[in-house]
Amino acid sequence: MSHDTYELKAEAREQVGKGSARAVRRNGKVPAVIYGDKQPPLAIALSYKDIYYKIHGGGFKTTIATIDLDGKKIQVLPKDYQLDPVRDFPMHVDFLRVGKNTEVNVNVPVHFTNEEKSPGIKRGGVLNIVRHDVEFHCPANAIPEFIEVDLTGLDIGDSVHISAIKLPKDVKPVISDRDFTIATVAAPAGLKSEDNAAEAAAEAATEAPAETEE
Repeated sequence: MSHDTYELKAEAREQVGKGSARAVRRNGKVPAVIYGDKQPPLAIALSYKDIYYKIHGGGFKTTIATIDLDGKKIQVLPKDYQLDPVRDFPMHVDFLRVGKNTEVNVNVPVHFTNEEKSPGIKRGGVLNIVRHDVEFHCPANAIPEFIEVDLTGLDIGDSVHISAIKLPKDVKPVISDRDFTIATVAAPAGLKSEDNAAEAAAEAATEAPAETEE
């Protein structure tokens, strides 16, 4: 699991729709819906302050939460949320009910370690991150906090593919039809231009006409 689970107190919403949602926001709450696990959707209202800090604190969509609805505890995973485009305020949250067999697709961040042990980076190479996070299919109660890429031994021109990453049990990449790239170690611009100049000089030497004796 990524982060420690947490609890949010909620109130039931009698009505749904734009008018009801606006009324909820006027009262300093955030409208939300709990759905899934073969049960009817449940409209709730949550503390604006609680949701704001959870969304902006990181790991919101990879951490299971417990909704306390009038004493009834419901385990959920945040699936989506909307922010005010101007003020960044939370406007609405969708939660997925989590049962013991619930499986989800979730984006997990990628962490890179041992840059100092990469010969390519030591020589001035640049770590080119192709994917900052990867979408995985996994049990909702076993979402990894992150996946780790060890850069030890990587030289300029080397790349890391998903097959090289050790994944926890039952955690599988959603993209399964190819061994996609996570990151590469690219040559620095200066080295590239030197290489290009050397290649151009070599080509010119081979293409130059041979001198003939008169």
